[in-house]
Amino acid sequence: MSELPDVRFLTVAEVAELMRVSKMTVYRLVHSGELPAVRFGRSYRVPETAVTEALQRPISDVG
Repeated sequence: MSELPDVRFLTVAEVAELMRVSKMTVYRLVHSGELPAVRFGRSYRVPETAVTEALQRPISDVG
């Protein structure tokens, strides 16, 4: 059987705390596809690497 990569998943609350945004903002990012996530039952888990990459992306000025 092949080895699974060592991936750490974060809850929406953990992601919100790391990104210093609200949980609703994290849900919006997940639903828009800007932040990849996996659904476990009724909750979402976000790979820690995806959060790190999102925080390193340049901020675009909307509006």
